[in-house]
Amino acid sequence: MSILVTGGAGYIGSHTCLELLKAGYDVVVVDNLCNAKEESLKRVSHLAGREVAFRNVDIRNISELRKVFSAFSIDAVVHFAGLKAVGESTKVPMKYYDNNVNGTRCLLEVMNEFDVRHLVFSSSATVYGDPETVPVREDFPTGTPTNPYGRTKLVIEEMLKDLSASDERWNFSLLRYFNPVGAHESGIIGEDPNGIPNNLMPFIAQVAVGKREKLNVYGGDYPTEDGTGIRDYIHVVDLAEGHLAALKTHWNDTGVHTYNLGTGNGSSVLEMLSAFEVACGHSIPYEIVARRPGDIAECFADPSYANEKLGWTATRTIAEMTADTWKWQTANPEGYSE
Repeated sequence: MSILVTGGAGYIGSHTCLELLKAGYDVVVVDNLCNAKEESLKRVSHLAGREVAFRNVDIRNISELRKVFSAFSIDAVVHFAGLKAVGESTKVPMKYYDNNVNGTRCLLEVMNEFDVRHLVFSSSATVYGDPETVPVREDFPTGTPTNPYGRTKLVIEEMLKDLSASDERWNFSLLRYFNPVGAHESGIIGEDPNGIPNNLMPFIAQVAVGKREKLNVYGGDYPTEDGTGIRDYIHVVDLAEGHLAALKTHWNDTGVHTYNLGTGNGSSVLEMLSAFEVACGHSIPYEIVARRPGDIAECFADPSYANEKLGWTATRTIAEMTADTWKWQTANPEGYSE
């Protein structure tokens, strides 16, 4: 079986490619490398002992995407391609709608032409907005994301539901995941953001390794125990395994299948900082600054439905998440650029 992974050179995509290869699937990646490097896929191939087929293609380029589908016999698609920075999305929302929503529309158009109708979609817990209570279940209301990034994910979800309702041949898994962190235990692949990291863990790691002066903690006055935001941090390999579980479970199904992928536990920014200090063996300087637009106080998952239906559970601990991140960062202080 051959799986097309859009955005497969990125952080979550590369780890998922590795799990797919280990499970015996053939993997084809399309990625425009706007926030990723081809080196990640070379390392994935090395770890797996099998090659990833790579094409430098933007999914909005329909003619080039058609060439990929013509060259490979694609059985299903795992769709990661898209922009993902919450803060940036508030500044350039149209860029996010073009990349994320229009890009998915183009992908679906080509999939339909080639009679490929099985897609696992990288959605986000941001579709829930600021939930009234936690933990968050799949039946919680959506429709009130607090930033354009989250709204693009919700629009895509609604687009997939509409398409499924109009044509019962489609098979969609919507995976709403929380905060991916960590790296492969080998330290060979991990998160390598361009420029200043938008996410907590790579920023902490870059401060810890001496690449940046201090960590900015956005908001110290939230209604939480220590005043900093609480999130459900999930190890990226657990997350990758969740994509594989959804792909396998719903291989012969149709319709729309929605799952939260998280640990069910919330950790504050300062708790994650403290855990990283244990992993790296020294203190990490930080400063509490103003909140970021679009951020919320607390969000963590109820993952029981995914446990029940997919047979999937996040097993890796905060200690493993921070230790694996530190191993990746120290072995690759400049990321994939070395």
